[in-house]
Amino acid sequence: MNKGFTTGSCAAAAGKAAAYMLLSGKKKDQIEVNTPAGIKYCPRIEETEMGDGYVSCAVRKESGDDPDITDGALIFAKVSYCSEDEGGSNVIIDGGRGVGRVTRPGLDQPVGSVAINSVPRRMIEAEVRQVMELFDHATGLRVEISIPGGEELAAKTFNPRLGIEGGISIIGTTGIVEPMSTKALLDTIKVELRQAKEMGQEVAVVSPGNYGMEFMKAEYDYDLERAVKCSNYIGDTIDMAADLGFKKMLLCGHVGKLIKVSGGIMNTHSMEADCRMELMAAAAIRSGASEKALREILDCVSTEAAIEVYIREGIDKSCFNYICERIRFFLEKRAAGRLDIQCIIYSNQYGLLGKTDKAEEFLETRC
Repeated sequence: MNKGFTTGSCAAAAGKAAAYMLLSGKKKDQIEVNTPAGIKYCPRIEETEMGDGYVSCAVRKESGDDPDITDGALIFAKVSYCSEDEGGSNVIIDGGRGVGRVTRPGLDQPVGSVAINSVPRRMIEAEVRQVMELFDHATGLRVEISIPGGEELAAKTFNPRLGIEGGISIIGTTGIVEPMSTKALLDTIKVELRQAKEMGQEVAVVSPGNYGMEFMKAEYDYDLERAVKCSNYIGDTIDMAADLGFKKMLLCGHVGKLIKVSGGIMNTHSMEADCRMELMAAAAIRSGASEKALREILDCVSTEAAIEVYIREGIDKSCFNYICERIRFFLEKRAAGRLDIQCIIYSNQYGLLGKTDKAEEFLETRC
């Protein structure tokens, strides 16, 4: 699969090209930059504008085979001379239209700063300084990164939820986009957990998806800004929460996902495992279901259908008490003494199905 290049690499390349054209007075159609991964990036330069005391140009984002929302976007850099007040030989990096600003703590940059992460900042400065040294330019340069349409792109990302407003982020730790989304998802989960910790939350409140979060809002009037969406990565989320210093965690989710956790499955994606009906049947055995009911459960295509059998047999409460305890057992096994973990399970049709003893207490903890 083809690798791509991060927005950070694109910004560094555009910044270097604009600096070169500003100091040389000559147009440049291609530029070479070094990425932290050790791979050279040689993009074409687009939409060059050479004005009085500034040069602006763009590099088109290439995401390779990764389904990145920013693929094909133009990353602009406008390089100009620093004012006398700014002085010195600084490389001042700022964001313009389409680049977000940080509004919540726990991100790579402090609140109020433009959302250009530390590695891209170092890349931009290193490449621009290389040009300054080439032309023996001793005074400072200002680099403004902008992304036309960045605000619209950001609405399709996690940025608004993370507290980045007004555009996308300039990111990347290696300069390379790997053709996979797992790492990006895990990085986002970790950022959300870290934000919750830095905002003083005592309990990491986690749900696999939007429905679980909506259930917490509807059932308990829980502030969704304080919850973290973990997708299928329940085991990884436990590890990250513990590493960040949380001592308590609450997992709230649909029975269709969390029934898998009752069997010790810590990645609930269907490609990893799908033994929902077997685990639903195991709980029914524990609750004294008939052989006919067990066969029905095993033939069900959804957990909602299996719940109907539970209700008909009069074993729904005992089944979900057992399922909750098995979920808690495996969650605590993964936590290995680092976290006290509670859980809540629900269904879209039947609402609240079960909860562990301190689950609601954890939800009510406000700090």
